[in-house]
Amino acid sequence: MNVFMVGWEFPPFISGGLGTACYGLTKAMDQLGIQVTFVLPKTSSSHYSSHLKMLSAEAGGGGGKLKNVKFRTIASLLRPYVTSGTYGNPFAHSASQKRKTAGHTDCLDPAENYRGDMYAEVHRYAGQAAQIAATEEFDIVHTHDWMTYPAGIAVAKASGKPLVVQVHSTEFDRSGENVNQMIYDIEREGMHAAAKIIAVSNFTKNIITSRYGVAPEKVEVVYNGVDCSNATFSHAMPDKTDKIVLFLGRITMQKGPDYFVAAAKKVLEIINNVKFVIAGDGDMMYRIIELAAHLGIGHKVLFTRFLRGSDVDRIYQMADLYVMPSVSEPFGIAPLEALHHNVPVLISKQSGIAEVLTHALRVDFWDINEMANKIAAVLKYPPLRKALSDNGHSEAHKFRWEDSAAKLCKIYEQILTPA
Repeated sequence: MNVFMVGWEFPPFISGGLGTACYGLTKAMDQLGIQVTFVLPKTSSSHYSSHLKMLSAEAGGGGGKLKNVKFRTIASLLRPYVTSGTYGNPFAHSASQKRKTAGHTDCLDPAENYRGDMYAEVHRYAGQAAQIAATEEFDIVHTHDWMTYPAGIAVAKASGKPLVVQVHSTEFDRSGENVNQMIYDIEREGMHAAAKIIAVSNFTKNIITSRYGVAPEKVEVVYNGVDCSNATFSHAMPDKTDKIVLFLGRITMQKGPDYFVAAAKKVLEIINNVKFVIAGDGDMMYRIIELAAHLGIGHKVLFTRFLRGSDVDRIYQMADLYVMPSVSEPFGIAPLEALHHNVPVLISKQSGIAEVLTHALRVDFWDINEMANKIAAVLKYPPLRKALSDNGHSEAHKFRWEDSAAKLCKIYEQILTPA
């Protein structure tokens, strides 16, 4: 089976969880012998490069080569998480608008931000992808998230091949009720043009069916996995006197960093020897710094900015607890990564991972009192922390990209060989 896949990030062009997901899924598909042509935007800037090298038939990653995967790139600064106002009026939102910002960033250099019409760039990219597709042989088209849906539609129309769209996040996740109409329209068009829609959780499937008018039987749930090929990391860190509570993710409305800081204030009222580390970048970063200062805990809240590679491993090793207070999280790969590093997790009930992860503490993102109580409990009671860590570590290994890829391949076969 040959798959023409269109995405907007893949190592080394990576800014968040979707790059991790595309890597894990593509690597597992390669192991199943699926031929994949992966199209993605390419920038000449090393600013976007992660610790992973671009994978190809010649350059492998994760201990092996991707023999069945080849990459085609399109010159573009197309980026999913942009700073406020980067794309002109359609994306111009004040950073002070709580719960209303559609655009955000992990690692964009303001000097390198795409300047122009976002809508035109997305469709220019679609035209370029269709030109590439004309030179390739494939059975099915698979696209990841809204920026690539126009490309998928164009390729499917030109080739006559069926389209699959995979929804890793929706505009309602990113923007709440203040959706960007242009993005919503692109998402809806892509979903309705697809033969099948892949959702990363039932949480996301419910949004797709209720908000985009899609029939439930058209949506298949394929959970993400975690790469457990690395060695288990030692949790002990020398000369560590304070407990560490970790937030790792984009500092944006969707991820709930303000709730994390508000809960930190309450924890620090009863436990003094604890630091709260916020690892990431985003359009709310300076506002969160100001919030910590306003609450009088600025000296207890540390900001690392965007981390990559061994720095991510190191921060997990330092952490006593990982907290994901997301307002709306389609899945949540980071909690699985934390558990892989033997770090217990506290997750938002408003997340896809909460559907399937048993050995994790849960809290409504808005309930900062309960969030603080559960953070304090893990820090004060080592047996609780150990039980969550040990059981969660074992459970995380059940989320395998190989299983995700196998289920995806069955969906492909159902589309190509209808009853």
